[in-house]
Amino acid sequence: MNLKFLIRAIILGSVFYFSSCVTQEEYYVKHLEFPEGITIEQKVDMASRLIPTPQQLEWQEMELTAFLHFGINTFTGREWGDGKEDPALFNPTEFDAEQWVRTLKEAGFRMVILTAKHHDGFCLWPTKTTRHSVASSAWKDGKGDVVKELRNACDKYGMKFGVYLSPWDRNAECYGDSPAYNKFFIEQLTELLTNYGEVHEVWFDGANGEGPNGKKQVYDWDAFYSTIRTLQPNAVTAIMGDDVRWVGNEKGLGRDTEWSATVLTPGVYARAEENNKALGINNMSKDLGGRDMLSKAKELFWYPSEVDVSIRPGWFYHQNEDSKVKSLKHLTDIYFQSVGYNSVLLLNIPPDTRGRINDADVSRLKEFKAYLDEAFAENKVVDGNGIWKAAHGERKEYTLQNNSEINVIMLQEDITKGQRVEGVNIDVLTDGQWKNVAQGTTVGYKRMFRFPSVKAEKISITITDSRNDANVCNVAAYYARPLEEETGNHEWNTLPRNTWKVVSKSPFVVDLGTKVSLSAFTYAPYNAEARPDMAFKYSFAVSEDGENWKTLKKNSEFSNIMNNPIPQTVSLDGAKGVKFIRLDAVSVNGKPAVVNINEIGVSVIK
Repeated sequence: MNLKFLIRAIILGSVFYFSSCVTQEEYYVKHLEFPEGITIEQKVDMASRLIPTPQQLEWQEMELTAFLHFGINTFTGREWGDGKEDPALFNPTEFDAEQWVRTLKEAGFRMVILTAKHHDGFCLWPTKTTRHSVASSAWKDGKGDVVKELRNACDKYGMKFGVYLSPWDRNAECYGDSPAYNKFFIEQLTELLTNYGEVHEVWFDGANGEGPNGKKQVYDWDAFYSTIRTLQPNAVTAIMGDDVRWVGNEKGLGRDTEWSATVLTPGVYARAEENNKALGINNMSKDLGGRDMLSKAKELFWYPSEVDVSIRPGWFYHQNEDSKVKSLKHLTDIYFQSVGYNSVLLLNIPPDTRGRINDADVSRLKEFKAYLDEAFAENKVVDGNGIWKAAHGERKEYTLQNNSEINVIMLQEDITKGQRVEGVNIDVLTDGQWKNVAQGTTVGYKRMFRFPSVKAEKISITITDSRNDANVCNVAAYYARPLEEETGNHEWNTLPRNTWKVVSKSPFVVDLGTKVSLSAFTYAPYNAEARPDMAFKYSFAVSEDGENWKTLKKNSEFSNIMNNPIPQTVSLDGAKGVKFIRLDAVSVNGKPAVVNINEIGVSVIK
């Protein structure tokens, strides 16, 4: 590295030094800018030495964190409230924050994040900013404070504590008056970050809309984050933050190539849209840090992935989902494809109307913890700990305990020295023959490879591609008991479609072929995949003859359907003697939605 390049690199990045008897390496903390005119080899070299902040490292090491969606929606049955709810509806009958934290602690979670305010604007603490809060509720005669009770429970059980505060507020009259609302929001944020002890994570989504004045709110992210850094300097900021990145879906699925050192510019930076557009990337892109991306990038961020998903179909508690808690196999698949894919799993477990985690969720969490304890009880690798400074193409063998049966191999890098592995091959020695069982790309903090069970004497790891020497700090092998697949069902449709006939595609009209009484209808995006033309806002009507219509739902919306395209069931009243149904829907961009007959279901009253 020439002197001019070295001086510029030091100026542009936060740097500290690692010394040994042979080499001296400079490290860039959280962010680096690439000097103009450098080669791809020089970029790769710099990228190999980008490292997390201490707070980001501590966050990554938690692995399992829990979301608690709780609020006015819990009592209205909605996913997104409209801000017009009566606060008196909030009245948990057996509220027990200690039960939440104790349950989650016993299940292996390290932190809880509470929805202190969701899009409806209802605050779970007695804020001075609005009457739309627990102070106006029937619960504890308006003297309750969910945030305080959860904070105290976290202290008792040694659990880390985080808050979600929705920037979108459908209740605040000042929303849309950008300066006024930003001041209002900072006051709420200040209360949460001042009155409840240490906050370890502050979680913002990017939800945005128009205020009562018809104007779209412009958030002052710089002021928001200045407030956080002043009041809680050790908190990581997530999603609309620059410490933790959204994985890009709400299905619980990480990438098998997951770079924590990524070219994606955090959305809170003013330059984000321009930078990301120039690279042709967003949160959902498959490659966020490979060499092709580095060749075009001007800067690089340590911006690790968080995988968020709910244990139920919805994010808030709904009684009709008690039988739809994710299966043990589904949860373990999510675990291996999140924690096992160099991410942190944020699993939502919504408390019910009593103010307790429901028995169905508690039971599943206990199964989940027992399964993980069993799977990772015994590492079959002898002497797999310790730094292996692996050069490009280097291979290393590890001895297994006698007669070991394995189906999971775990690799870890020492990310305090950067994320460097770009390719890896894994072989096992079985019956005197080497057999390839897995190949992959990135490793990062933790990467787990699953494969059919095999009895082996040794394993070998080959680093096929690397950015400088890789610092592999752990190689482990386990046997995770295979779980049976569970067959799905479409219980959201109880009337066979072989009698149905599509009368019109826009609006979407169906002749059901027989007269029935309905208790609900369901919209289920095809293959649970988000599409630009899928339904978002809608009206739903029914008819006996296809000419005279009765509108049962008007100006409604399938809340959060863009990020979580799962079946959404809507309860109906007054749907008797129905032969025709009509869904008049538009997409998120306001254009007519495209609906397929297999995406609609009805629940028939028998």
